[in-house]
Amino acid sequence: MTKSDPNAPRRLAMIASRGTLDWAYPPFLLASAAAAMGWEVGVFFTFYGLPLLSKEVDALVTPVGNPAMPMRMPFGSEEFQKMDIPMPQFLMMVPGFNHLTTNLMKQTFKNKGVASINELRDLCIEADVQMIACQMTMDVFGYTKEDFIPQISVGGAGTFLDYAADADVQLFI
Repeated sequence: MTKSDPNAPRRLAMIASRGTLDWAYPPFLLASAAAAMGWEVGVFFTFYGLPLLSKEVDALVTPVGNPAMPMRMPFGSEEFQKMDIPMPQFLMMVPGFNHLTTNLMKQTFKNKGVASINELRDLCIEADVQMIACQMTMDVFGYTKEDFIPQISVGGAGTFLDYAADADVQLFI
């Protein structure tokens, strides 16, 4: 299908290059929403986004990568939960801090009824979202296709560019 076909569904092409919990949500949220709207969707997972195709995704939040990140608590009074609590820089280097902030964020998402990354990815699989693992990145990091969920395909930049050439929307995440 090409964009010149007036009956072709809209097409979304995304590159997912990050794999922390906060960066794992955008590609799966956008892909599942577009697929639910009847769009064709293809996501090219490269570099640190590639682990999002692992059989079980265990993405962490890393406040050190986002020092401006406020932390909201998933417990306590409503006023306490709405407070933006800045994270002091020295805390970000404490062993286990990433796991603590990840667990707090996951609990907040759960309290608010937000689907997990694995649930969103399952929605994408059910909606036939094309998930393409970057062959070069797999080679560089030593991954094999068996390291990932079976619903993926493996391809290079050319594979994705062929898909993206006819996309109505292209995003780099």
